[in-house]
Amino acid sequence: MDTYTYEIPVGDAVFRIESGHVAAQANASLILYYDEVALLCCATMGKKPREGIDFFPLMCDYEEKMYAAGKFPGGFIKREGRPSEKAVLTSRMIDRPIRPRFPEGMRHDVQIVVTALSADGDHTPDVAAINGASLALHISDIPYVKPIAAVRIGYVNSEFVINPTVSELKESPLSLLVAGTADRLNMIEDESDEVPEAMVYDGIELAMAEIEKIIGHFEKIREDIGKPKREVELVDASDSDFLEKLREFAMPRIKEIIPADGKTDLWDAIDALKEDAVAHFTENLKEGEPAPPVASELKKLIKEYARSITINEGVRVDGRKKDEVRPIEANVHFLPRVHGSAMFKRGQTQVISCVTLGTYADQQKVDIMETDESKRYVHHYNFPPYSVGEVRFLRGASRRDIGHGVLAEKALVRMIPLEDDYAYSIRVVSEVVESNASSSMAAVCGSTMALLDAGVPLNAMVAGVSIGLVTDGDRYILLRDLSGFEDFNGDMDFKVAGTDAGITAIQLDVKIEGLTLEMVRDTLEEARLGRLHILEQMQAIIDGPRPDDELCPYIPVLEVVRIEPEKIGMVIGPSGKNIKKICADYEAEVDIDEDGLVYILGQNRAMIHEAVDYIRAITTDIEEGMTFDGKVVRITEFGAFIELMPGKDGLLHISQIANHRIERVENELQLGDIVPVQVKYVDDGGKVDLVRTDIKVDRERRPPRKPQGHSRDFRRDQPRGRFDPGRPKGRR
Repeated sequence: MDTYTYEIPVGDAVFRIESGHVAAQANASLILYYDEVALLCCATMGKKPREGIDFFPLMCDYEEKMYAAGKFPGGFIKREGRPSEKAVLTSRMIDRPIRPRFPEGMRHDVQIVVTALSADGDHTPDVAAINGASLALHISDIPYVKPIAAVRIGYVNSEFVINPTVSELKESPLSLLVAGTADRLNMIEDESDEVPEAMVYDGIELAMAEIEKIIGHFEKIREDIGKPKREVELVDASDSDFLEKLREFAMPRIKEIIPADGKTDLWDAIDALKEDAVAHFTENLKEGEPAPPVASELKKLIKEYARSITINEGVRVDGRKKDEVRPIEANVHFLPRVHGSAMFKRGQTQVISCVTLGTYADQQKVDIMETDESKRYVHHYNFPPYSVGEVRFLRGASRRDIGHGVLAEKALVRMIPLEDDYAYSIRVVSEVVESNASSSMAAVCGSTMALLDAGVPLNAMVAGVSIGLVTDGDRYILLRDLSGFEDFNGDMDFKVAGTDAGITAIQLDVKIEGLTLEMVRDTLEEARLGRLHILEQMQAIIDGPRPDDELCPYIPVLEVVRIEPEKIGMVIGPSGKNIKKICADYEAEVDIDEDGLVYILGQNRAMIHEAVDYIRAITTDIEEGMTFDGKVVRITEFGAFIELMPGKDGLLHISQIANHRIERVENELQLGDIVPVQVKYVDDGGKVDLVRTDIKVDRERRPPRKPQGHSRDFRRDQPRGRFDPGRPKGRR
């Protein structure tokens, strides 16, 4: 087989493409190399369209293989199982910019599979996966209309960086992934640290310039090895006579329905119209005559009318102005046993967010292909069917649930205080109990309020808002706080979360060819104004972390002690004896990380503080000159042993007990007495000599004499004879 190799410069790096020698039965395949990352990208299409569906059946899968990083899969079964959260997110990032690039009405199954064959841990494979999938489609015979490309933008040492490494991203205030065609923007994913809108816009502008260069290389590769595009059967519109009759029947009713107050009223009216239209156009059908596509064409008419009054008259389907946010209601501290709780409602979207605080052991262990890491802050998002009035099986978190949850997590993670300042591990769960769009942004708002209710000292409050778009090609109108109907019939869903100072997260999806830079700039400003309005509403309910005396009484007390890593064994003890004793005596949970941070968690604040004192005591070295108020724990004829710290004591010699000669220690001290002492001497074995500090003792106690060695080895110089101790014992 012939192998075709190409190189595409991207920033300071290179994408190396190899095609023609692997997966020959796919419609197209290639291997994309990015330093030591290698991704196999395959695109395949079904031979016939799928019947009985009204959507494009596209499947995008990113497959993590642990061998790619030289690792075994974790757990008992040594085979990759369900995809990781990272793999799900990467699959979604491949899907979202590519899906709009197929022709309208396509019903052939198309599957894109990107398999990680090699991973180096220092280059994020998601950007390479998007590019590899797009190029595989572009060189295939699949009718993929116009290719997209993607880059990530970071900001390191006051300069933008194209496709920064993982280590560079840790230092960057933003991680901005942008995908688009040569002249239009299709997708944005961003996690940033209160970055101003102008900086985000500049990053997007740089990304679009780089994307244009990459797509230029894609076009050259297609000219060289691309297959002719296959002619496929597309779902076509019905005949013009039927459409005209449907318009005459339905349009008067549509004008009565739109605008409407409330999601339920709107959809109930649409459903009633659909039933009447189906009955009207099918009642006189002859036997064997196919029924006209009433439902699908009626949907198009409703969409057409709603969009026309929005862009021509500025009237939204629910009667709002284009920059109007739905009414907001919220309350906090309403669940008695939950560490922090908030209910946030915006129009007919309502979310309950609940916070749980834990210790180091509660951190989420993330075992992924590139690395093993722990997450101290996690957000989970649940979208049950009753939230939209539907009935379906509960099958766990969907890809959408995972994606929306991570978006809300990105929005807040950089506002969580550092572990040195706030040691709790934090889990937030947002339950969407009613939805009419923008539920992920409602989850951001609810999570912020729930975290403050739990006493978490956020760096700043975060709110989110979704901006919609309606365009007729020449004109466009932006819709603040997108509703469900507008999301379904509109052209984009541009979600922006942030503080009053800047952006913390972005997620953009479009249904059209893409956005211009002008649209992006206007949308960022529209989102900023909407965010500030929502923050003002939130701050009227809770504007800072709840004070300690008002917190939920079931929040555990967490204290952290830093010890030297080599002393971890002293806390654990033989077979865990010490740590078990601490947990039992002080009713605490104790966890220790490898860096020497000891986490002590419990409900009784006084006992937790005692546990802290105990751990500090057993891991603190006693040095000369230190003073203590020690307790007499043992008396001997030559002095008293004074407990300085738990498990550590020193000898107060009889000569140092009083400023006069005494015959018996018991004449001056009793068990349990508290005596102020100072460390006079610590020998090499750790034995401590003490003196009293509350009286003056005239006699000076000499420190214990160190054993003196002989000038020569006496035993070695003796003749070996009958009494030689080195001789073996037994009969001679």
